[in-house]
Amino acid sequence: MKKLLLVLLLSVAYTSAFPAEPPRGNEENDAKFAEDYLKRYYNLQTSVRQSRKKGENPFTLKIKEMQQFLGLKVTGKLDSETMEVMHQPRCGFVDAGEFNIFPGNKGWNKKELTYRILNYTPDMLQSEVDYAIQRAFKVWSDVTPLTFTRIYSGVSDIEISFAAQVHNDYYPFDGPHGTLAHAFAPSNGIGGDAHFDEDETWTSGSNGYNLFIVAAHEFGHSLGLFHSSDPSALMYPTYHFTEPSEFRLPEDDVNGIQSLYGARTAPEEPTVPEKPSDPSTPSTCLPNITFDAVTTLRGEILFFKEKTFWRQISQNSEVEHHLISTFWPTLPNHIQAAYEFQDRDQVLVFKGAKYWVISGYEVTKDSPKSIYDLGFPRTVRKVDAAVYDDNSRKTYFFVNDNYWSYDEQKQSMDSGFPKKIVDEFPGLTKIRAAFQKDGFLYFFDGHRQYEFSSAKRRVTRLLKNNSWIKCGNKASNLKKRN
Repeated sequence: MKKLLLVLLLSVAYTSAFPAEPPRGNEENDAKFAEDYLKRYYNLQTSVRQSRKKGENPFTLKIKEMQQFLGLKVTGKLDSETMEVMHQPRCGFVDAGEFNIFPGNKGWNKKELTYRILNYTPDMLQSEVDYAIQRAFKVWSDVTPLTFTRIYSGVSDIEISFAAQVHNDYYPFDGPHGTLAHAFAPSNGIGGDAHFDEDETWTSGSNGYNLFIVAAHEFGHSLGLFHSSDPSALMYPTYHFTEPSEFRLPEDDVNGIQSLYGARTAPEEPTVPEKPSDPSTPSTCLPNITFDAVTTLRGEILFFKEKTFWRQISQNSEVEHHLISTFWPTLPNHIQAAYEFQDRDQVLVFKGAKYWVISGYEVTKDSPKSIYDLGFPRTVRKVDAAVYDDNSRKTYFFVNDNYWSYDEQKQSMDSGFPKKIVDEFPGLTKIRAAFQKDGFLYFFDGHRQYEFSSAKRRVTRLLKNNSWIKCGNKASNLKKRN
């Protein structure tokens, strides 16, 4: 039998869980709450009362360790930011440094792994569960030589099940709004298996808990990864919803999994393509083109997508098509947001929980920086879009269906935020890219572009995404910078 008791007891030390948001505690009990938190996640060995009595300070040391790991200001005190993070949704296993692997664990000793779905949640269609699990494995197989094959009988390497409360692994679930799931590090027996709490509400969208997002995190543990201290990483301890269609495995997770299994070898391209293609023709002519981010830069408009960007110098000029790395070798690909602040001659570029500053045409030496330095709460893991509005003299940051207002002069977030996008920008609920031109704001969501008048507080025109680019012109693909 696979799950022998001895193997189970040895493996349970390497289990990792992914819980939901706990209820906020009474402020008067902050010290006790923090003590329990540090005992659970940072191996605090003594109580607050004992440390005070003996004149020792392990409590303060553990607070500093926790602050250091989660990227907070290291004070050793239970300040408001530290307590806010302690109350955030998080994984139920202990924390460890950037893309760490389980101690003494080098992952699976084979590249072809099997998985089996033992049962289903009634919250979703079986086909939806199958697809979410398949996609979650694909997150890891896309960047490694690993393959994952589903089997329907016999014993698999990774067995997946839904269960509530006690479920025979000495790691019981705790009911609704507690631990979402847990997984076991690679080993014989229970190693690699992933369990999902049936008392939670599972979904393929944003209501409840997205099975794809949680499963992708847990399968990282199944493959040997520990937690990451990078807030934008999939393996960061907290749960954060991301649109599955927009999900890309962050660089920290890629580095971690490739440290165990190496990189995926790209398949050879066919020697004779069926139809020769002209790489200099911009794909912006496609009617359903979408952009990752849009910004102005000294009168130009830049449209970012994946590894490249289109450069519209003027309305009458040919559009140029470049690799991002040709202009800015230190910028990441798949930029998620960008905006220009002309008063400082800067463009800020965002990906995950980091941002880069382009001063003039050069990336500053102190880039990247943390978005939390701008005043975002730790619940924000990435920025969807950003734009500086000359009319209000504020920078707006968009995250899911919320937005923040940032005062560039004071260099701080305005109070009272976040607010709902629809409250300030009627007709819009989500914004994926934005820029300002001639007094109007232009917002992109999916395949649509909206011209918005701040003065009238309404959408004035509905445009195609590629309306700014003359598709009939021939672009100079991968041009050298002037």
